[in-house]
Amino acid sequence: MDAAILSKLLSPAGRALLGALPPYDERSAMRTSTKLREQGVAPDLAAAALTQSRLRSKARTKFGELAEQMLFTADGLEQATRLRVASLHADRFTSAGVTHIADLTSGIGADAMAFAGAGLRVLATDVDEVTARIAAWNLRQFPEAEARHADGLALDLRAEHIDGIYADPARRTRGPRGSRRVFDPRSYEPPLDSVFALRGVVPALGIKVGPGIPHEGLPEDAEAQWVSIDNDVVEAGLWFGPLAPRGPGRSALVVRTTVDGDGKEHTSTRVLRASDHPDGAALEAPTGGVGEYLYEPDGAVIRAGLVAHAAAELGGRLIDPTIAYVTTDAPAPRPPAPDATASGATSPGARGDAAAALDAAGPAPIATGYRVLDTLPFGLKRLKAYLRERNVGRLTIKKRGTAVVPEQLRKQLVLTGTEEATIVLTRVAGAQTVLLVEPLRGGA
Repeated sequence: MDAAILSKLLSPAGRALLGALPPYDERSAMRTSTKLREQGVAPDLAAAALTQSRLRSKARTKFGELAEQMLFTADGLEQATRLRVASLHADRFTSAGVTHIADLTSGIGADAMAFAGAGLRVLATDVDEVTARIAAWNLRQFPEAEARHADGLALDLRAEHIDGIYADPARRTRGPRGSRRVFDPRSYEPPLDSVFALRGVVPALGIKVGPGIPHEGLPEDAEAQWVSIDNDVVEAGLWFGPLAPRGPGRSALVVRTTVDGDGKEHTSTRVLRASDHPDGAALEAPTGGVGEYLYEPDGAVIRAGLVAHAAAELGGRLIDPTIAYVTTDAPAPRPPAPDATASGATSPGARGDAAAALDAAGPAPIATGYRVLDTLPFGLKRLKAYLRERNVGRLTIKKRGTAVVPEQLRKQLVLTGTEEATIVLTRVAGAQTVLLVEPLRGGA
């Protein structure tokens, strides 16, 4: 989208058109476009409005109903922080006493909106003019927030009276075949080293990075935290100075949502830190045979390199030194009480409303649990006969440490029974193994 099209969208006629569009449906998009042109809507405006309608529909998973009041770019939505996580980012800054934050790479303004909603003064910058204007639109309800078309690294932070910095460097490059995800931190835009240098000016520095960032080379003075939402690892963050009150090291933030019998959602959080164990990051987990229970650590725990810490808390052992499955001979103990510093706050009283509400449902589980019903060596004929004997027709296949493709295996098994089962394909002490399991109540 160029500046001219954005101006048309932001005009009274453009806003009225956006508000009048029906809920987006891919099947009827062409028909809607034709109808708009027949009504005299310029083709470029009609296309832009339908694109925004499509992006708003997609954005509901991150922003809920608020998406209907926002504008997006495709890349901006892809990289935008989910509102739930952005609220936790804001909580770190408010708990650290920050009052005026610079969002150096604001994109469409997702984090900046959360910062402003938490009562912070916000200066949001982006090097792309259209993106900066979209951020300004999305921040229009916050008088203490300013969106500026500028290079955030060129700001005079002291002259602007900035006491907190947040950056979400671009992790996509554009080419002839569209955008491509970037995994090398040296290829971020701006490069991480350039952002790291700012902590010498403003110690309260937070940086969102891709969850695939390698542990090697991470700054020793940062808390590196991986975040998962309902088993989906969505980001990692590097937090410096007062934003990391528990000190540097690796941690995992697990956020889970459950729905009660009345249809009401309850969200819980849990932070697991390397420093939770006396051995710290050097902790190693024992290995041993498969017990009565199997636990799959949350993805954030795995990405943070804290599987051994999860095993210690669960009272278990690894089934293989290279596989992130923990086994126990008895049900794992209940998780500890909610962590008052889940998002960086120093005390429950210092926490923001959003983060406090997240903890209301109690601590989130750091692993998903199963009862082990049977164990057998992997072999297609053996497994096929085994499942047929048990009249299995609906099969859930989980895997780790094997090249087997679940979709292909399901076709090869040709199951026609009426029962349902769950199997885990993995390695046990180096041997390819099948575990017949059943999920524990609540999944954890």
